[in-house]
Amino acid sequence: MSMPDAAAVASGQTVVKTYREAISDALREELLRDERVFLLGEEIGVWGGTYAVTRGFYDEFGENRIRDTPIAEQVIVGAAVGAAMNGLRPVAEIMTINFAFLVLDALVNHAAKAHYMFGGQFSVPLVVRTTTGGGRQLGATHSHSPETIFAHFPGMIVAVPSTPADAKGMLKAAIRSDNPVLFVEHSTLYQTRGPVPVGDYTVPLGVSDVKREGKDVTIVAVSKMVQYATQAADMLAKEGISAEIVDLRCLRPLDTAPVIESIRKTNRCVVVEEGHALFGVGAEVAARIQEEAFDWMDAPVKRVSSEDIPLPYSKDLEQSLLPDAQKIVAAVRSVL
Repeated sequence: MSMPDAAAVASGQTVVKTYREAISDALREELLRDERVFLLGEEIGVWGGTYAVTRGFYDEFGENRIRDTPIAEQVIVGAAVGAAMNGLRPVAEIMTINFAFLVLDALVNHAAKAHYMFGGQFSVPLVVRTTTGGGRQLGATHSHSPETIFAHFPGMIVAVPSTPADAKGMLKAAIRSDNPVLFVEHSTLYQTRGPVPVGDYTVPLGVSDVKREGKDVTIVAVSKMVQYATQAADMLAKEGISAEIVDLRCLRPLDTAPVIESIRKTNRCVVVEEGHALFGVGAEVAARIQEEAFDWMDAPVKRVSSEDIPLPYSKDLEQSLLPDAQKIVAAVRSVL
């Protein structure tokens, strides 16, 4: 398979892809581009991983590049950290971010700190792919969105793409980065579709994106919440309310400059996250708005999040506790 044509990106040519296909394409292209890249994780070779992102990779690249592992998250990430410090570029897969707590020491005490603790003698070009989010009736230990916990630690990049184009471009940037990246994919986005640039491109990590322009209220969202924010903006437009949507795309580095710029225009803000509100990204964004844009605010920042209890298995109960477009609309109305 040949590498994609970079000239196609400059031409603006796109093709419609699912979120899953975009991530799969990014991994395949980086495996072809750099022989130091290899993948490891549970059943990523035999079954293509939990969400079939790497289906067919084992036959294409072989067992040295596609490493099936036991159900042992500490071993997966621990081995990946060692490989990264020795010149390889591993991409480790963890089935769900809820299991990432099993590898907290390897991620935040080794991967995130090695470059600093060894005086720059070591880099850790590691990517850990994992899934987040509820809505699939997977129970409390498989459904939460605790990615903000990992964003607390200096040295760790936390990426949360919301579209197929961002997912592909950000994953390619993550694999090429010399920093450890926790790459968080929402489990219900894999079948969503969108335009993806044709050719070899990257999307910079730590740069937010205005997904929709508006003048009456700023909606700040991450991951799947961008989809709900878009639905809410369509509903509000029918009432004559123009909503601007800022997709943070990364939790660390956290780029709030487009948020502040938007608020200077709209004077109101709603922050939407699927995680819990306490100590969440909404709290951080609201604090930065207070520090940097207080004079432009005509109403307090409103936060929309999951309810503060473990997510239940029951479909109706689970849905009732998660954010959705209707809850975002209600929050926007409360600040107008």
